[in-house]
Amino acid sequence: MSTESKTLLNSKALNGWGLFGLVCLPISILIIIEMTGTDLSAGDGISHMIRFSVRFAIPFIYLAMAASSIRILFPGAFSTWWLRNRKYIGMCFAMAMAWQGAFIAVVSVFFRDYYYEDIYYLRDEIEGSVGYIFLTAMLVASFALGREYLSAKQWKVIHKSGLYFLWAYAFSVYWWKLIYYENTELIDYLFYWGGFAAFASRIAAWGMQRLQAARKHSPGSHIPLPFRVMGNALIALGLVVSMTGLAWQDAVTTFLTAPKWSAALELWLPYWPFEPYLSLFMIGLGTLLITRSRA
Repeated sequence: MSTESKTLLNSKALNGWGLFGLVCLPISILIIIEMTGTDLSAGDGISHMIRFSVRFAIPFIYLAMAASSIRILFPGAFSTWWLRNRKYIGMCFAMAMAWQGAFIAVVSVFFRDYYYEDIYYLRDEIEGSVGYIFLTAMLVASFALGREYLSAKQWKVIHKSGLYFLWAYAFSVYWWKLIYYENTELIDYLFYWGGFAAFASRIAAWGMQRLQAARKHSPGSHIPLPFRVMGNALIALGLVVSMTGLAWQDAVTTFLTAPKWSAALELWLPYWPFEPYLSLFMIGLGTLLITRSRA
């Protein structure tokens, strides 16, 4: 990277609160402009603003999810800048979610009939509420006033758990959007594959670290051929599964929810039975196998 680019990445405008303001001001302006052209006296108008505002939030949770892994996979000035500003990227996500939360509050208070007839679903309500609880806890823990009451382990648990939960919510929404609904748009594909890439990068970085640790502690170690074959096969299968959800979703969901206890869990347990994440689970398991070295 050129000296000019490095200087730009170190500028105040692209770091910290300068970056936050640079991103959030135009997003807020766009949301306000959209509000002026939307009928906010009807429930469906507020519902439109809920969908519109959340689209600004999704990219930032994916960027926050991938920040540390990109730094491991592609060390350099840009990935260092990305990781250094992960807190403020998360703040940008929180700002866009605050807009969405405001619209949800309006529709649930002033358009209660519309909310309970057209929007409310118990599991969605649980997922969304838990997501906002995590987001609030992460925000409080991000500032000195909240951080002083937490140990390093507690801080890490709050941020990592919240990050995974919020990523999982966004990713699953767009997985179902592609699988279940007919009126899909280009942005639905972008958000699905963006979420997939963000988590896959973490798997890849984890695998790289496992290999590096094995080589450091056991220079003569190797990966047994059966592990390599099975691992690569699982990764390939995971990629196929990630692209073919429409072909297997119905059968897999029926199988996984056949027991009564599983069907009951589906009503209130967030993300159960985890269909959107099966492909990434396979890729993770395959990565575990191909990085399982032997002396």
